[in-house]
Formats: sequence, C-alpha cells, structure tokens
Amino acid sequence: MEVFDGKKAAQEYMSKHTLAFSTPELTLMRFAFWLGDSVPDPQNDGKAVPRMMTFMTNQDFEPVLIDDDTYVPSGAVKNSKMVGNAYQEPKNDGKFCSECGNSLSLTAKFCPECGTTQ
Repeated sequence: MEVFDGKKAAQEYMSKHTLAFSTPELTLMRFAFWLGDSVPDPQNDGKAVPRMMTFMTNQDFEPVLIDDDTYVPSGAVKNSKMVGNAYQEPKNDGKFCSECGNSLSLTAKFCPECGTTQ
C-alpha cells in the first residue's frame, strides 16, 4: 500500500524555506502549494508529477483502526496529577468493575485498572 510520508515532506520544506515572519496559517498554505507544484517524475523521464507523489512510500502493514469501545490502559493516566473524572461527583460506593472489582465513578465507561468496558 502506498502512503504519504508527511513528516519527510514537512522536514524537507522547512529546511529549504525561511518562515521567520509567517503565521501558522500562511505556513500551512505555502506548504500545501509547495506539495502541489509540478516536479520532474523520478521514475519517468520527461513527465511531471505533483511533488506530493515523490513522498509516497510503500508500506506492508494495514492502517490502525481506532475502536472507541476498547480501552487499553497505558499507565499514563495514573502517573499524572489528575486521575479520574475532571468533574466533582457525589461519592457513591455502589459501582464496581465487573472484572476486577475496582471502585468506579458513576460515569465511568472503562475500568482504569483492567480496561474492561462497563
């Protein structure tokens, strides 16, 4: 499958263009026009292709699909200062995880310990 290597394209653009006085919107617009410029095709002499096509690479893996119903805890939430819900809830000890028994907030969709959908 061919995918666009945006990081490589952005690095090449930023290394060749001075953007000291540009706003982010202007920088993005210039980058988009730069990607659309016609350049000589590296595979066919005498032909031109949009510059974006020169940043296409072949990769042999499928794209990652994000599933909103599956949560795998990474541990990052527990290591931060704020754990749990940002809103204050009345403490009610009536909701527990069906898998590990951990105490949950009333609005919890996933268990922060085991990741089980509630």
